[in-house]
Amino acid sequence: MSYPSLATRTAVVTGAASGMGAATARLLAAGGARVALLARRTDRLDALAAELTAAGGQALAVTADITDQSSVDAAAKAVHDAYGLVDLVINNAGVMLPNPLTEGRLDEWTRMIDTNLTGALRVIRAFAPDLAAAAADGRTADLVNVSSIASHVLFPDYAVYGATKAALTQLSAALRTELGPRDVRVSTIEPGLTDTELSGHIDNAELRGQLDGMFTTIPALTAEDIADLIAYTVSRRRHVNLRQSIVLPTRQA
Repeated sequence: MSYPSLATRTAVVTGAASGMGAATARLLAAGGARVALLARRTDRLDALAAELTAAGGQALAVTADITDQSSVDAAAKAVHDAYGLVDLVINNAGVMLPNPLTEGRLDEWTRMIDTNLTGALRVIRAFAPDLAAAAADGRTADLVNVSSIASHVLFPDYAVYGATKAALTQLSAALRTELGPRDVRVSTIEPGLTDTELSGHIDNAELRGQLDGMFTTIPALTAEDIADLIAYTVSRRRHVNLRQSIVLPTRQA
């Protein structure tokens, strides 16, 4: 599906090296948006930027680690130097590391909190002034936070992951009270079972097997499904805010 209104947009997509981030970047660029690709894996970003440019799009690869404030600051400067102010931010970077809470995996807890919540906050802090300025200039301005169905549905051994995503969903709701009066839309996308690299981070063999079993029995969403929902959400007329979208495979719903 095409979204002509994307042609005027300047976007930042985090977690753009793979999965939903890469798929969203492809769709935005195909619609004519200028897209800044943020992620840690430089080789993946460079390859994606080259792909989008070869297809006639505009893309900028910016290596960034959203768990590092100085890295986010440098990334924001690189985006501003190349594109000026942005009017569309897709906070997509995330990590899922389930394990029983009693195992006390502080390393995993820290990584999930720093990426899924604090990292998202760093990106918002870096680009919220851009969004407010764009809206004040009469342009459409969007912040999209990619959360998860785990913010609502409880899964054993996913307590910390679910908590970070619930916090991101709550953060989005709170931000609507701050940014909505300034004509900046804040939307939350909450996918269910989606075929991305996210499950590849799991080091617990039993939990990895359970998730593999779900993929066997449930036709999962694709990264492109989520990208299409994001593009639809940000393509509405500027006074329309699709504030929260829960998207699940039909057999999971």
